Amino acid sequence: MSEAAPPRQDFFERVWAVVAQIPPGRVTTYGHIAEHLGTKSAARTVGWALKAVVGDDGPMAMPCHRVVNRFGALSGRLHFDTPTVMEERLRAEGVVFTDDGCVDLNCHLWIPGRAE
Repeated sequence: MSEAAPPRQDFFERVWAVVAQIPPGRVTTYGHIAEHLGTKSAARTVGWALKAVVGDDGPMAMPCHRVVNRFGALSGRLHFDTPTVMEERLRAEGVVFTDDGCVDLNCHLWIPGRAE
């Protein structure tokens, strides 16, 4: 049995509340946010929620740059002013990248709802 899709606006607001909590120097994944919100299969919808705030001063007000895909790749980078902004912001926070250009999730992964 598949999980029902969450009501869009309510779900978006819940995504934004989680993203606002990501500490500087840490990242989380679309999937971890979706799972935390009780809809494990909604990782793509998490991406849509972030895309909705990345234009209107969203990246400055909301740390969308701290959300990466399950491999640590910067899959949302094209929604920022330039394709390098996301990486620049993460590096400025001390985030380390692997040789293949992904965030080192072993060092920087933050999972919503888990104690540090």
